Amino acid sequence: MNPLKPARLGIGIISAGKVGAVLGAALRAAGHAIVGVHAVSEASQTRAEALLPGVPVLAIPEIVERSEVVLLAVPDDALSSLVKGLAETKAWQQGQIVLHTSGRHGTDVLAPAKECGAIGLAIHPAMTFTGLSLDLTRLKTTSFGVTGPAPFLPIAQALAVEMGGEPVQIAEGDRVLYHAALAHVSNHLVTITGQSLQILRSIGVEDPARYLEPLLRASLDNALSAGENALTGPVARGDAHTVAAHAQTLAGFAVEEEAGDISSAYLALARATAERAHRRGALTGEQYNSVLAALTVN
Repeated sequence: MNPLKPARLGIGIISAGKVGAVLGAALRAAGHAIVGVHAVSEASQTRAEALLPGVPVLAIPEIVERSEVVLLAVPDDALSSLVKGLAETKAWQQGQIVLHTSGRHGTDVLAPAKECGAIGLAIHPAMTFTGLSLDLTRLKTTSFGVTGPAPFLPIAQALAVEMGGEPVQIAEGDRVLYHAALAHVSNHLVTITGQSLQILRSIGVEDPARYLEPLLRASLDNALSAGENALTGPVARGDAHTVAAHAQTLAGFAVEEEAGDISSAYLALARATAERAHRRGALTGEQYNSVLAALTVN
């Protein structure tokens, strides 16, 4: 096999969740044969029909038996038991390629399969998935965190390239930290956006998403291009009186709306912002202490 361009492979997909179905479609578009997909829920079956039309829905052991490559797109916490269970039934095959899409795990979690002679690789797309065909376009600008033994790492890298992405090597011992960084920026962005939408909705803004969109997009673009130099707002300016007003008002809002998460999130993120601004010299010691005092809600 040319490591820069894998030969046409027979690939099995476990399972047809949002990630598995989309990556399966991308691999199929690259010329690989999808020999089977595992789909139990109605949503998964519908997704498989839409993104992988004509691909048979099979039981997991049958997929493993038929496949040269097995793509495991299951939740992080289910991965270990699945790999171990298949090893106990001697399902894994000598020379079979086993890929998983977990961000948290490297290839150690695939040890039971590797002990059976399989080749273990981790390939994690740094993207949030909808499970719709539009994800295939988004893959074209997506980086993939790839991990594996040096002799076989080019296989994972080539598959990522074939799906339109850019492979980035992540060391085995760095996978949890890598995944924490991605979860922190992606998941918590959704949380704070939802909190801000709730606040605006509560004061009568009819379309808060439309109201926030230009601000969010500009903030993200500026942060990606200029890093923390793009930071603006009362904390970064040391406007302690404004920060105190925010903290007090949000504390009251939390009680009225039973939304204590909003107040606690604001306080925690404002403190983190102040600490980072102080460390890089954007806030003087006096300003920093004033902001911290303002965040002490009585």
